[in-house]
Amino acid sequence: MGNYIIIPILFFALVILFKFFFIVKQQTAVIIERFGKFQSIRQSGLQMKIPLVDRIVARVGLKIQQLDVIVETKTLDDVFVKLKVSVQYVVIKDKVYEAFYKLEYPHDQITSYVFDVVRAEVPKMKLDDVFVKKDDIAIAVKAELQDAMLEYGYDIIKTLVTDIDPDAQVKAAMNRINASEREKIAAQFEGDAARILIVEKAKAEAESKRLQGQGIADQRREIARGLEESVEVLNKVGINSQEASALIVVTQHYDTLQAIGEATNANLILLPNSPQAGSDMLNNMVASFTASNQIGEAMKKQNKKNNGEQ
Repeated sequence: MGNYIIIPILFFALVILFKFFFIVKQQTAVIIERFGKFQSIRQSGLQMKIPLVDRIVARVGLKIQQLDVIVETKTLDDVFVKLKVSVQYVVIKDKVYEAFYKLEYPHDQITSYVFDVVRAEVPKMKLDDVFVKKDDIAIAVKAELQDAMLEYGYDIIKTLVTDIDPDAQVKAAMNRINASEREKIAAQFEGDAARILIVEKAKAEAESKRLQGQGIADQRREIARGLEESVEVLNKVGINSQEASALIVVTQHYDTLQAIGEATNANLILLPNSPQAGSDMLNNMVASFTASNQIGEAMKKQNKKNNGEQ
């Protein structure tokens, strides 16, 4: 009979003994109350409490947590936009009491501050500035939260504006504007390229014309020099300048006819101002040629006479 009584007592004693000890995990704080009143905060490791007197009321995580808040607001240019703000926060190890007892719903408190700051900052900016200055919005949110939540035992690690989502029609309009701007830039580049091509082509043509003109000038200069030398040679043998010019013209005329005759399928069309003018031109050329022959014969006779006298 005594054994039947001892066994339950031992079992009850073992249960009470196990209730004396409890384990707190790493990065966790346990809040102990005694008869409903705060008693202590226990950190990680093996801890003890008085069974039936002390009670674990909460286990508070000390890891960094993240809360995503989506805020819809209006910009300065009357565009409604949704912003996703990610708040990273942590319970301060030395202020677990304040974090648990002073604030009932920390998520709601943080969300309220995020809404307040975002809806105060974004309406001051145009939509394009919201994208550019999103870091400024995040810094403003962190500064406001840091001052407010520190009293409640929370430290704000970082705030990030992770998404900016305007209305679908606004995004489509922005895409069209961007596409039009890029097409405008492309057209400007194409126009500049075409202008450069035209300018370079004109420069090349001008250089070609200059070189061509220089070549013609050089050719005419050499022709003139050759004619001058021919006239000097003829003058030395007793032919005056007028007769020498006539002889050169006739020679060039027959050289031209010979060159035309050598070409295949060549046609020569002579268009004088009038029949009489054409006849006079031909008679003058024949007369010049005859005169040149006579001059040549006279020169030969003169040379023979001079040789005979010698």
